[in-house]
This record gives sequence, structure tokens and C-alpha cells, in this order.
Amino acid sequence: MRIIRDTVYIDPADRGAAAAIGNFDGVHIGHQAVIDLTRKVAQDAQVPLGIMTFEPHPRSYFSKNSKPFRLMNAEAKANRLAKLGVEKLYEVPFNDALAGLTPRAFAQNIIADQLGLTHVVVGADFCFGKGRAGTTTDLQTFGAEMGFGVTIAPIVTNDAGAVSSTAIRKALTDGRPRDAAAMLDHWHRIEGEVIRGHQRGRDLGYPTANMSIADLHPPKFGVYAVKVDVLGGPHEGTYDGAASIGVRPMFGENLPNCETFIFDFKGDLYGTHLSVALVDFLRPELKFDGVDELISQMGTDCDQARGILANVQ
Repeated sequence: MRIIRDTVYIDPADRGAAAAIGNFDGVHIGHQAVIDLTRKVAQDAQVPLGIMTFEPHPRSYFSKNSKPFRLMNAEAKANRLAKLGVEKLYEVPFNDALAGLTPRAFAQNIIADQLGLTHVVVGADFCFGKGRAGTTTDLQTFGAEMGFGVTIAPIVTNDAGAVSSTAIRKALTDGRPRDAAAMLDHWHRIEGEVIRGHQRGRDLGYPTANMSIADLHPPKFGVYAVKVDVLGGPHEGTYDGAASIGVRPMFGENLPNCETFIFDFKGDLYGTHLSVALVDFLRPELKFDGVDELISQMGTDCDQARGILANVQ
């Protein structure tokens, strides 16, 4: 998959795709339905399958002091879209200039002139342009005028109602990763670089790979059974493990992070990128009376996680 971040001076070879437009936070089953419609259009027209999204997320741009809400960082989203066969990922910079475009100017300047898209697919609730004033009906009108096709995808629902990033955030907040996975059609994953921590886990006999969750919606704090993909380097592969997400209350005030103990693993992962999939919530974050109690509980957590993951592909 090719990622195009400069959408002003675009390579002519990157123009002409059929593209789904949206934020695609989580790449859930509703997003996948939009992508599948786009794939059919692209195949019929014999053009590349594209995704047009925005970085930073518009919600971050307009509410700079809001609590972290993203289900995926840009890296994780790109990895997931690549697995779905997307060929062109247009990460359109969301800035003052873009935010100020009228719906007509957005359609003309971005879709038609800069990216030269031949067809766009959007969800039924899609809005665009300054003040989110543009509707799907407006987009269809502009497409007919400006030379690109438009397809409107219906909202996807399940037994609990409409599938949305908001519903997935609620499931994660409640410690229900399997419910989140049912809406995502994949495990919810935390992806990023392994960073140096205080190395307390190593001292306790449980060395962990530490990852920041800054700018991500925090799942319920506690311990999870996880599948771990090491995305590169000499240890590349998939492993089982247990992860603690939270602020580590036994050791004072700390920023939230994700600490993953990978079962039966030996090696240096600093600087490596991991993808940690949350499979099951084991218990909430606790403050123990002493180190011995903590170590005992960690052993129990790992035994429970191993039992769960033995039945998970």
C-alpha cells in the first residue's frame, strides 16, 4: 500500500483511484462495508482501491483539549487498511485551510483537482466542508458536475444497534474487548514502539515491553490476555502474553501505558514496533500491600491468560 501525505503536489500515478472517504477510526465492520463497496467499484473501473482520510483526526483539531478518543493511531490504521487490500491511502492534512473550505470547494479542490478521484464512497451519515454543512445529496450533485461518481453506503447494524466507533469505545471502557472485537471484526490492538520504562517488571521476574497509549482511548485499566505481533526485527512473529494497562498505582502517580509480558520470550525489543491485541479482560488494576502479593497475582494472571489463549488463533 502506498501512503500519500502530500496531496497538493501529488504524483500523477497516484491520481484516479476510487476511494472511500472517512476517518475510519477502528476500521470496524461498518467501515469495512464501505471499503468493500469501493473495492467493487475499483475492480469494475480497473482503477486502484483508495482510502481518503485525515490527519490529525478532525475531532483532535477542533477540540485540542479533549480527552484521548482515538481507537487507532495513524500507524495502526494504515496497517489494518493494508491488510484489507487498500492500494492508495490518502492522509489529507487537516489544517486551517482544509477546515475552512466550503462543501463545494472541498469537492472541487480536494476530490476533483488534487486527487483526481474517479469515484468516492461514503457512509449515509457523511458530512463535509466548513461546519459539516455538506450532505451526501450535495456530494452527489457535485460529483455529477465535477466528473466523479458517488456511492452512498448504508449504516451497518448488529443486534446491539448501529456499529460505530462510539459503541466500540464504550465496550472497551467497560472492559468488554470481545464485544469490541465483534464490531471491529478483529481484535482491538494497541500498536507502537517499545519504549524504556523503569524496568520494574524485570526485577520482579516478569520483564515487560512498555508502550505509550497517549492520544488513544484508554481501555478499562487492568490486566488482559493478549496476542502480540512483533512487527519487525529478529523476533518478528506472533506470541501470547498478558498486558497491564493503567497507571501502576503501587508505584505512585504515572501516565497511563501498556506493559506486556510475552510468554516464553527472551530478547531485546527496545525500538521494535508491537501490535498488542486485547482478547479478554482478566481483572481491574489493583494496588497491592507488597511486592510478594503483586508477584503472586502476576503468576495467577499469566496462568489464566495462558488458558484463555490456548483456544484463540
